[in-house]
Amino acid sequence: MEQETRKIPLLPLRGLLVFPTMVLHLDVGRDKSVQALEQAMVDDSEILLTSQVDLSVDDPSENDMYNIGTLAKVKQMLKLPNGTIRVLVEGLSRAQIDQFFERDDYFEVEMKLLQPEEDLNNSEELALMRNVMEQFEQYVSISKKVSNETLQSVQDIAEPGRLADVVSSHLPLKVAQKQKLLETIPIKDRLMEILDILNNEKEVLGLEQKIGQRVKKSMEKTQKEYYLREQMKAIQKELGDKDGKTGEVEELKEKIQNVTMPENVEEKAYKELDRYEKMPSTSAESSVIRNYIEWLVSIPWLEETEDRLDINHAQEILDEDHHGLDKVKERVLEYLAVQEMTQSLKGPILCLTGPPGVGKTSLARSVARALERKFVRISLGGVRDEAEIRGHRRTYVGAMPGRIIQGMKKAESTNPVFLLDEIDKMASDFRGDPSSAMLEVLDPEQNNSFSDHFIEEPYDLSKVMFITTANNVSTIPEPLLDRMEFISIAGYTEVEKQGIAKNHLLPKQTKEHGLTKGKIQVKDDALLKVIRYYTREAGVRSLEREIATVCRKAVKRIISGERKKVIVTENTVEEMLGKPKFRYGKAEEIDQVGAATGLAYTTAGGNTLSIEVSLAKGKGELTLTGKLGDVMKESAQAAFSYIRSRSDELKIEPDFHEKFDIHIHVPEGATPKDGPSAGITMATALISALTGRVVKKEVGMTGEITLRGRVLPIGGLKEKSMSAHRAGLETIIIPKDNKKDLEDIPDSVKKGLTFIAVSHLDEVLKHALGEEYES
Repeated sequence: MEQETRKIPLLPLRGLLVFPTMVLHLDVGRDKSVQALEQAMVDDSEILLTSQVDLSVDDPSENDMYNIGTLAKVKQMLKLPNGTIRVLVEGLSRAQIDQFFERDDYFEVEMKLLQPEEDLNNSEELALMRNVMEQFEQYVSISKKVSNETLQSVQDIAEPGRLADVVSSHLPLKVAQKQKLLETIPIKDRLMEILDILNNEKEVLGLEQKIGQRVKKSMEKTQKEYYLREQMKAIQKELGDKDGKTGEVEELKEKIQNVTMPENVEEKAYKELDRYEKMPSTSAESSVIRNYIEWLVSIPWLEETEDRLDINHAQEILDEDHHGLDKVKERVLEYLAVQEMTQSLKGPILCLTGPPGVGKTSLARSVARALERKFVRISLGGVRDEAEIRGHRRTYVGAMPGRIIQGMKKAESTNPVFLLDEIDKMASDFRGDPSSAMLEVLDPEQNNSFSDHFIEEPYDLSKVMFITTANNVSTIPEPLLDRMEFISIAGYTEVEKQGIAKNHLLPKQTKEHGLTKGKIQVKDDALLKVIRYYTREAGVRSLEREIATVCRKAVKRIISGERKKVIVTENTVEEMLGKPKFRYGKAEEIDQVGAATGLAYTTAGGNTLSIEVSLAKGKGELTLTGKLGDVMKESAQAAFSYIRSRSDELKIEPDFHEKFDIHIHVPEGATPKDGPSAGITMATALISALTGRVVKKEVGMTGEITLRGRVLPIGGLKEKSMSAHRAGLETIIIPKDNKKDLEDIPDSVKKGLTFIAVSHLDEVLKHALGEEYES
């Protein structure tokens, strides 16, 4: 039966709900709540208590509070020292808010009481009461959270509504669940709801007891951490939760079982897994052990790919990917042939040496493609720490395996092609010597049991085909050099560069720039002009950049509607790329006195070098200019001394060194020059100036000279020959000991040149001077 409405102050509660018949203390601190209490005391000490929906709201409005609350009597008020008011309230009856008045200083509502009709003779309600009492007694006996005095007082309650409210107040429910019970007005429905809650609570408590008993059997009394861990395991087992540590252990165990590894490694993995299982998750070492096991199962121990031992197929792949480089291709094919013959061969350690851009790295990738092996590349440039190769000990924070083991993990097989790029760039300092650590990796007699500090177990690298690259062999330590087989890639000839540009670079760049064959056409003479006048390099990187520039210009012209098709010829190259960036040495147009053409070797290939000598009256001072290095200065001094010692045979005045100041100059003074191959060129130019004989314009020469006039061998003959051919020379004078290097020179260059091998300066003069020299 509903009663009349009346106005009453409202007190919002946070995280708390008061049932009718409940008596409890409340601490009130919010200003509006304090004012509502004071207003209630002025009236008749009655106030409406309702709970907030959201506990975090500090200043609630009408929408933040439940619509049904409890009318309560304020029994006592006490002001605490901190300004909070402690109040004792007694719940009287359920009440519903009809209208909400928000005043400036407190909340006021218009409410009506909700009082259900009780029928004490209703047998169903009596049965429900008895059932609730029985379930509540069982709950109290299990939970131990309700005192016997409380249970006794509940047993004395005869009214079903009051019984429902008192039992509800002693159950560990959330505010929303209690609010649901508060809003359930019919007593039967309320008692049924409480029965469901009591049954659920009994099941949860019974499960907690079951978990506690299971944990207790396997627990040592003094190990609190062990108890908590076992309890968590028991909970996870009941929930079927595999995300905890138990699940991690099972997952790691399954990984170990699925990976094929040597027996000693498998034993080590299980041993570490056992340690991990027994170790608390909060332990710092726990994550270290897990990381270690993860690495053990992720490295390939016995898995390997099957080689494609087909020499013809490999030849096709290598020729398709690279123009020239016959020596390297031949070495790879030899390896394949022996592998096919024996079916077992330790991986060779090849070292590809040469200037940047000649294709060392891409060649290693092609070898892997030809063998159908996995390919791994690591760069050793700037590596100073030995741990980069061997890994860190597990005692260090953030320890990891070295780069070799990391590379094997990426390869996922024990026989990849493993490229160690820039091996000449490794350095040593106080952190160790990585080149010494690399010895074990590259020694065929040792690398079958490579030791990584992190992995600890020996790892077999003998099936790996290691390929290293280097720009400068002189910086590689001697012991490391001894482990490798060197293949020099000196650079490409103009003809080879033209072939690379035509067959590889141009198709690649036209595709990247969206150009089809019908949109752009680059003539061969245009490519040659780009190679000669816009690049100066041993490789083809700059050439590829210039071709990309040509493609961009072509795209712009096509998109703008200027052209439908772009044809690049020798005459239009300058229009697209600007003025030439380089020039190359050319043969002299006429025979000259005191000027000889030498041949030089640079990292960008070969070049011609004009050496000029002038005489002036003086006291015999020898001046050297052209930014020469020490070796070239010493060559000039040696040539000068030889001429002085042979002045009579050379028909030179014996006291010429007292009458003339001699100036030797090598043009392009801003470019540093050095090397042991300019001796005979300087001597020829000096003798020409002192005797007045002309030097043949079509003759170039290279070789070092001794004080007795012997001609010593030099290096880089291939590059020097190509520069002579490009410059228009017809004859090259070379040391006799360099005749064996003629087989490396391309046939196209040999056809246009005559090579004269000499062993003494007298032979040089005989072929170089315009009028025949007689000693």
